[in-house]
Amino acid sequence: MKHLFIVNPKAGGKDKSIAVTRAVREAFQNRDGEYEIYVTQGPMDAVQKIQREAANGEHLRVYACGGDGTFNECVCGAALLKNVAVAPFPTGTGNDFCRMFGEEKDLFRDLDALLDGTEHPIDLIDCNGRWSANICSVGIDARIGTEVHQYSSLPVIGGAGGYVVSAIVNVFKGINRPMRVIAKGYVSEGPHALVCACNGRFYGGGFNPSPDARPDDGVLDIFIVPDVKLFTLACYIGKYASGKADRYPNVITHLKGDSLHIDFEEENVVNIDGEAMYAKSVDMKLVPRALRLIVPKGMRFFEDKTR
Repeated sequence: MKHLFIVNPKAGGKDKSIAVTRAVREAFQNRDGEYEIYVTQGPMDAVQKIQREAANGEHLRVYACGGDGTFNECVCGAALLKNVAVAPFPTGTGNDFCRMFGEEKDLFRDLDALLDGTEHPIDLIDCNGRWSANICSVGIDARIGTEVHQYSSLPVIGGAGGYVVSAIVNVFKGINRPMRVIAKGYVSEGPHALVCACNGRFYGGGFNPSPDARPDDGVLDIFIVPDVKLFTLACYIGKYASGKADRYPNVITHLKGDSLHIDFEEENVVNIDGEAMYAKSVDMKLVPRALRLIVPKGMRFFEDKTR
C-alpha cells in the first residue's frame, strides 16, 4: 500500500508544504510503508496524479493536504476507483466537509489517526461530470461564495468580512435568477433565489441547511427557494443556514431524492464543494458508494446512525 500526500501550496494563502513534509516524515519514522509527498502545480493537477498512481492496481491512500478545494480535487481523482481511498488532512481555510463530523472533526488533523484509520464507502454527487462529496448549489449563495475571494484579500476587509461585502454586492445585483428546476416529480419554473443539493451538511463557511444529512445514506437533501424579496431573504436566510428550513415550507421547499435538473436562461455559477463551475444546464445525480473515505481511528460517526 502506498500513501500519497497531495499538498496544495496555495491553500489558506500560505505554503504549508514544509510543515506537511515534516509531519509526514515524523509519522513514518516508526512505520513501514511507501509514501510520497506531492505538491500540486496547478488546478486539477491532483486528479491526474492520483489516476496515474492508481493505474497499477496497487492499493493507494490519498491525503488531501489543503482545504475543501484540495479535497474536492482528490475526490475527483479517486471517484469510482476501488483501489483508492481518500481523506482530508486540513491545512487550508475552508474545511466544510470535516465540520459534518462534529466533535470528531479534528481527528482528520491527527495524522496518526488517519494512518491507522479504516475505510468506509460514501456517496458522491455527479454534477455535470464533476464529483462532489459535500454540497452543490446554485443561486445567490453560490454567487456570494464565488466572489468572496475578490473582497476577503483586501487589507481593510479581509477574512470573514469578505462574505459580508460579497453578500451586499450580490444582493444589489439581484437576488433571483430565472430557472427551471426538476426534482423527483417537482417542477418549478421562474425566478429562484437558490437551489441546494446536500450530500453533506456544511457549506459557505457555516451554512448548515441539512443537519441530518449523511454521505452514506443514498439520499440527497434538496432545498429550493423560489422568488423572494430582500426582506424575506433577510428574515429566513439565518433559519435556512441553521437547519430550520422544514419549519417554513411556504418559503423553502425541502425534498429528498437522488437527482436534480436545472436549466438557466443564461450561464450561471454552480458551487461544487466551494469550487466554481459555469453552465446553462445542470444535472446532479447521487452515485452510491462512489468513494472510499479514510475514517480516522477513533471516529464513531459511521457507527452511530443517529449522528
